[in-house]
Amino acid sequence: MPCSRTVVTAAFALVAALSAVPALAQPTFATPQDAIKYRQQTLKEMQQNFKRVADMASGRADFDAKVAETSAARAAELIKMPWVGFGPGTEGGKAKPAIWKEQDKFKAAAVRGEEEMAKVAAAAKTGDLNAIKAAIGGAGAACKACHDVYRE
Repeated sequence: MPCSRTVVTAAFALVAALSAVPALAQPTFATPQDAIKYRQQTLKEMQQNFKRVADMASGRADFDAKVAETSAARAAELIKMPWVGFGPGTEGGKAKPAIWKEQDKFKAAAVRGEEEMAKVAAAAKTGDLNAIKAAIGGAGAACKACHDVYRE
């Protein structure tokens, strides 16, 4: 019996720990301004990492495979994060009202950006500059398409 009690206790602890993970992954905001600031900072850091890789791909910066891999991986991670900051009542910043009127289209644009950035990260992981060059355009186009419609 002591063994089964230990297993049950461990199972409850595991369930409690796993149920806390989504709370950690999804930030909450005290004010709409906090959400705006969060999404702006997240997208800015994503853009800085993406630009570092894009500059290498275009020849504006020397190619460093490790920096490209690290920066692309970080950009791919960051692009998944800002969308929670576009909830109801968080209008403002440089975001156009169309975001809140066209939620399905906005979410589709976000998914496309995530997919394209993941391709850049996968290419950068190979260390092959030509693979990065092939992937970078799609990510840039996805970002531009979203900005053209949803950013002032």
